[in-house]
Amino acid sequence: MPGTVLLLAASPVGRGRLVDAASVLPVLAAVPPAVLAGTDTANVVELADPLEPQAVLTRLRAAATAPGPLTLFVTGQLQLDRRQRLPHLALARTTPATVRYTGLPWHWLREELRLRPPGSTTLVADLHADAESWAWLGANPLDCGRTTAVYGRIAPPRGRRTVAAPTYMKAVATILRSGSRPAVDQLHQAAVTRVTADGEVGDLLLPQHLVPAQQQWPVPAPAGTGQQPVVAPGGAFPQPPPLPAPAGGAEPVAVAGAPAAVPAARPSAPGASTDPHTAISAAVKDGRHREADDLAAQWERQARETHGEGSDQALHWAEVRADLAMFAGDAERSCRTWLTVAEARLAAGQPADAPAVEAAVDRAHHQWGRIGDPARARELGPALADLRRRVPGRREGALDDVRGRLRDLQTQV
Repeated sequence: MPGTVLLLAASPVGRGRLVDAASVLPVLAAVPPAVLAGTDTANVVELADPLEPQAVLTRLRAAATAPGPLTLFVTGQLQLDRRQRLPHLALARTTPATVRYTGLPWHWLREELRLRPPGSTTLVADLHADAESWAWLGANPLDCGRTTAVYGRIAPPRGRRTVAAPTYMKAVATILRSGSRPAVDQLHQAAVTRVTADGEVGDLLLPQHLVPAQQQWPVPAPAGTGQQPVVAPGGAFPQPPPLPAPAGGAEPVAVAGAPAAVPAARPSAPGASTDPHTAISAAVKDGRHREADDLAAQWERQARETHGEGSDQALHWAEVRADLAMFAGDAERSCRTWLTVAEARLAAGQPADAPAVEAAVDRAHHQWGRIGDPARARELGPALADLRRRVPGRREGALDDVRGRLRDLQTQV
């Protein structure tokens, strides 16, 4: 089966640029697609300094739903939005004041990858953090999804007027250009060896193995730093060491003390010996959509009985079923389910700009636009418009889009 490769390199234009991300793309693009993917054949999508987060999301969503192995090579810089303090991948138009609207929220990437079959997704990343993001990482793992294998590094800020080079990703690309395709963990180690030999220390090395979410593993600190190993949960970036003291004997940058986010617990079924997500993903891959939905419905019922109607556990399985409806091509059912999830989260007191609420409304909006029956679309339109008034989201003009399509639908039979 052919693989899919997404090459994403993004960094702001102007003074806010920390890394010349796009400089790595010519080297990566020179690697044969099959070598990039580690498959016999592969489709490659390249995004160089994209402007709009929605455009990136569209390409990411298409790649995530493609059959076969998916490999993402992501180069860029991390910044926090000022309102929610959530990490974003900065895009070409991103500034510190506009991160929330012009950057790609990291949780979008995690959400798009979450239902892919275990073992089919690899993320290779060369990320550079500003001081705020580096401090945030000290208390919060950068979650990449429980089924995604993660390799790479996060580099701390290098200096106010220094634009860094994506040396780790260039090392990866150079190794692959030789024509050999080592296993990804060997590729990672070889790239780290090259970067370390060039004198880059203090970087946060990313997890080198995918393990079940309940396990942990040590990630060694860079050689010569004298730091203790960092421990990271499966599918997440580990927490970084504090920034080293700047030249001149100043105190090191303090690391934020907020508690790390804890993933919602999954409901456990009596006698269940494997993760139900694995069985569901396998059913979707084989085209057994009804079977996948039936299994998710069983877990949703158990979650409601065990934890309550509006619990995170129950809402998790409702979201899974909304995605399953999308994979089955049932846009109406997917839209209805996402509307229900959004209303439930708002009723539970979650704010309108909470990532989970925005994601639910955005996905309902997306699926509503794919409903082919005008009568069905007219039926769901008012509910979506009401939600859009309360949850405008990050895409400018989203409410106007709903109202405009509703007007068009009134003239359709």
